[in-house]
Amino acid sequence: MTGVLTFLAFAAVTAAAVLWHLRSRAAHGVCAVLETCPRCRAAIPADSTTCPACAAPLQAFEITSAPLAQTADAASGPLHAIVRSDLCVGCGTCVDACPEPVAIRLVQKLAVVDPGLCKGHGQCVSACPVSAMFVTSGEAVQRLQVPDLDIHFESNVPGLYVVGELGGRGLIKNAVNEGRLAVEHTARQLGPAARRALSDPTRLDLVIVGSGPAGLSAGLEALKQGLSYRVLEQGNLSDTIAKYPRKKVLFAEPLNIPLYGDLWVSDASKESLLQVWQDVLARTGLRVSTGQRVVGVDRDADGLTVRTESGEVTARAVVLAMGRRGTPRRLGVPGEDSPKVLYDIVEMEAFEGQRLLVVGGGDSALESALGLAAQVGTTVTLSHRGSDFAKAKERNRDKLEAARGAGRIDVLLASQVRDIREDVVLVEHDGNTRIVPNDTVIVRVGGEAPYPFLERCGVRIVTKEVPLAPSSRAEAG
Repeated sequence: MTGVLTFLAFAAVTAAAVLWHLRSRAAHGVCAVLETCPRCRAAIPADSTTCPACAAPLQAFEITSAPLAQTADAASGPLHAIVRSDLCVGCGTCVDACPEPVAIRLVQKLAVVDPGLCKGHGQCVSACPVSAMFVTSGEAVQRLQVPDLDIHFESNVPGLYVVGELGGRGLIKNAVNEGRLAVEHTARQLGPAARRALSDPTRLDLVIVGSGPAGLSAGLEALKQGLSYRVLEQGNLSDTIAKYPRKKVLFAEPLNIPLYGDLWVSDASKESLLQVWQDVLARTGLRVSTGQRVVGVDRDADGLTVRTESGEVTARAVVLAMGRRGTPRRLGVPGEDSPKVLYDIVEMEAFEGQRLLVVGGGDSALESALGLAAQVGTTVTLSHRGSDFAKAKERNRDKLEAARGAGRIDVLLASQVRDIREDVVLVEHDGNTRIVPNDTVIVRVGGEAPYPFLERCGVRIVTKEVPLAPSSRAEAG
């Protein structure tokens, strides 16, 4: 009997140690237990977050190493909602949308689901303005539609890489790491022997599309590797930061920027991050071609042709770092290039006390307006050029009408923004020009989604099951 008890005690201690080990790895951002580095196959010591051989951060492979999603028939267990705490903005729209009382609560500005009360209706998923919620069965995994990439971030189209937000993850840290890793692989593939074998020596080694964190990191690594390159940006360099939907950016650990060194940003504004980006360019000499909107990428015998609205650029490899928000439709009015104009929202609580104008008439516009109206001290005006909100879900229309009746949202139908100024917006409404006091404009009028663009380029889109690890809200970047 004593031997049995000893064995059981030993087994319990072992199980507890294994559980602690797994939780420790998850807490450090390693969402799957990796025994070898997916990139170089070196052995990985316990609790490591970086490969000791190639220095690759293991979190960068979170999606590329994830398995393809199983069929619906393979799922088991009751449906229930799960919150991505790294994306949740604490706006409370999911709480209002859930038909089960107190199944979702806000705890310290973070949505928390009670799995015992959740019935998996999925209405919280539709209501969430930042895609922080999803419904699953069984284990805590998130199903993501993402480009089909290998561990080097190369797509099924040879020589075409996808990094950053467009690859499925939006953290700045991941974007910077992925841009660097992709170009390191490109440089190995485009060694001197490979270059001599190509019939067109006038091609660039690399074209990078996008000048956000992933694109700049890729460009700097290309510069470091001595590759001939070109970075194409459809807007201005500042657009990628000024239009970033977070008000503050925080890195929990320093980032290593190629040719620059460690970058540590603590509770910084977008403006200060933009200053850092400009300092990086000044110190390294990286060149960015602005005003170059890419409309397609075609594969040929020697590499790829990048088609822009103004011409073509040929290269042996292409890195797409355009961001997952795609190309938003613009209003075409004076002042739209102001930093106060955003096309997406994260961290709605950051807009507390502001005078806000939301432009649009679809679900994204209504959900944004409702989420912002729930913040303390905000005044929200919703401008829509149509005469009704027929394209929005009935649930959202009902909520908007209730908020309008309560005086929380001022709705201007059949209206158009005419001029965006520093502290006001001029809106044409009922034949008159209305002056709307304003701090921030959120434009939600649609645009070209990035995944159809990828599919036109030949990139396959797949669904993967990504295990969820406990995440900290300390890192917004």
